Amino acid sequence: MNDANNLAVATDVTKVFRTGALEVKALRGITLDIHEGDFLALVGPSGSGKTTLLNLLGALDRPTSGELAVLGAPLSEMSKGARAKLRLGSIGFVFQAYNLVPVLTAAENVEFVLELQGVSAKERRARALSVLADLGLEELADRRPNEMSGGQQQRVAVARAVAARPKLVLADEPTANLDTENAEQLMGLMRRLHDEHGATFVFCTHDPRVIAHATRVVTLEDGQVVSDEEKSPGDPSS
Repeated sequence: MNDANNLAVATDVTKVFRTGALEVKALRGITLDIHEGDFLALVGPSGSGKTTLLNLLGALDRPTSGELAVLGAPLSEMSKGARAKLRLGSIGFVFQAYNLVPVLTAAENVEFVLELQGVSAKERRARALSVLADLGLEELADRRPNEMSGGQQQRVAVARAVAARPKLVLADEPTANLDTENAEQLMGLMRRLHDEHGATFVFCTHDPRVIAHATRVVTLEDGQVVSDEEKSPGDPSS
């Protein structure tokens, strides 16, 4: 892949967390390209640096050293406000804990990012209802999170992430709270959104059900990339 096809480029990236005299090296010289169209699983044992790397790719944090450009923007040169603008305009997030706003309905949760983007009320309602319908959730549009199952809340979270039409979708353990049926349904839906809308997906996961759907598997250990392999969907081996 050439640079034009890379949504994120990490070169010798390190991330060090310091608390008093304690120093934790979460990432130790990561060099990795995220290609446009990837359906990528970041895997590795707990403490390997997966979530730290995902947070950097999402412009939620900046590296301690090294270079990381996301959607052409070098994070080390960006202010907090500029990183927030990048996230709002181009990056979608799916969190393990859903992070839905409890007082808002499913449709209002999906509309939330669109409202922040300045999309008109009519347009954002139409887009929210369209995405909910794509995910089989049209009947839940007026329900609040406490009136939904865990699987339904996670699908609403996916709808919120993709309604803004981001170039990059980052998902942190998206199937961790789901049974097998809901996990398979969710991954199938995200794969369809990838295929039909062209969004690039990066999953941080331990779940073989997620890995089975990935077309690329990057393995981290002790804050370093130890393997980076292309695979066919449906093949759980990495």
